[in-house]
Amino acid sequence: MIVYASRTGNVRYVTQTLHLPNIEMNEVQQLTTPFLLFTYTDGLGDIPVLVERFMKQHYKLCRGVIVSGNSNFGHQVFGQAGDKLAALYNIPLVCKLDLRGTAKDYAAIQAFYYEHIQEGQHEAVFEIK
Repeated sequence: MIVYASRTGNVRYVTQTLHLPNIEMNEVQQLTTPFLLFTYTDGLGDIPVLVERFMKQHYKLCRGVIVSGNSNFGHQVFGQAGDKLAALYNIPLVCKLDLRGTAKDYAAIQAFYYEHIQEGQHEAVFEIK
């Protein structure tokens, strides 16, 4: 499952486009299965408060993090929420997306998902054109 937090709609759009099981973070009541975290970057490289609170409770089930950011703010802060979460919880940073990302990003996310979250259940993966 992908657990996501979206502020501007970019993360929600990508999550819906991936066609993988997902739930918005503020709708999670109880989580008992491994998940992939998908978040945005707040401010100039900060982890959103909602995500910080969520991860303090559920980090043991998290298998990786995907982050959306805006490269216009500069390389040093682009997607830094993902870098910080990966370091803090010792989880892989799966992908940094610039805004809504690309088909190549989607394919990388799906490949990681099927390898680490839903092992052995490979479905259609985005084609890279």
